[in-house]
Amino acid sequence: MANLDRRNFLMGAGAAASAAVLAGCGSTSGSAAAGSATGSAAGSAAAAEPATSEAAQVTFEKGYLTVATGDPAWEPWVKNDDPASGEGFEAAVIYALADKLEFPKDTVKWVRTTFDEAYAPGDKDWDLNIQQVSITEERKQAVDFSPAYYRPTQSVIAKKDSDFASAKTIADLKDATFAVMVGTTAYDFVKDIVFGGDDSKIEQYNNNSDAVAALDAKQVDVLVTDTPQCVYMVQSEQVTDGVVVGQIPGTEDPDGLGIVLPKDSELTPYVTDAMNALLDDGTIDGLVQEWLKDYVGVPELTA
Repeated sequence: MANLDRRNFLMGAGAAASAAVLAGCGSTSGSAAAGSATGSAAGSAAAAEPATSEAAQVTFEKGYLTVATGDPAWEPWVKNDDPASGEGFEAAVIYALADKLEFPKDTVKWVRTTFDEAYAPGDKDWDLNIQQVSITEERKQAVDFSPAYYRPTQSVIAKKDSDFASAKTIADLKDATFAVMVGTTAYDFVKDIVFGGDDSKIEQYNNNSDAVAALDAKQVDVLVTDTPQCVYMVQSEQVTDGVVVGQIPGTEDPDGLGIVLPKDSELTPYVTDAMNALLDDGTIDGLVQEWLKDYVGVPELTA
């Protein structure tokens, strides 16, 4: 496929991106996880002919799109911890974006990083990182972001036999000890909305797997994370005998979740154009309906 200038290269992908995707369709600590490829994706990408679009000339590995996600990657964001399948909301978003950027599916490589590595300053060995990273002004000092692809709320999980399982108001949770993943907006929302600025009853964990283990062991009373993930944790019994207590009011992410890019990446303008096109043509809304509609109907707690 012939290279196109940046203003016009999106036209070659056209509306076919949405149809192609719809038809096809946090993280361990430590740096060891970073750069470890997801098996089937790495193998297919290594054998694939490199993409030739203009965007493909400015990637970490020329002609290939290297995408990082969490380890593990939770549903409904990534199904069965297998982003190369294109199943799950964030995996599907990446393949829709790749198609719009004129990267064939087999030129997409997946690697794993911790959550905080996604937005840490410094050089990266990936082009994109997607694992529910909220766009904030502080993070934008260290990395670039795509336009927001989703704006989640935060919800509370408790054990069914907990004193907090029947909570209806924020006041009902004042005596609870909360588990959140380190570096997430869940910490900020719990500290500010539930405790009025106090964080003495908030325990932070390197990833949501550790937070779930703490809740199951009753080392904490409740867990807070994105609403879709809360629903999945309970439905799939990742949390044993758990219940989604309710959404915390006022926690819709105002700036939304963005795909992370290295600071001042040459790829950022292409990704910005492509994501805006996917938002404008309804592709992202379609993927929300496909992958998240069963995970968002949680009653809101009374403030």
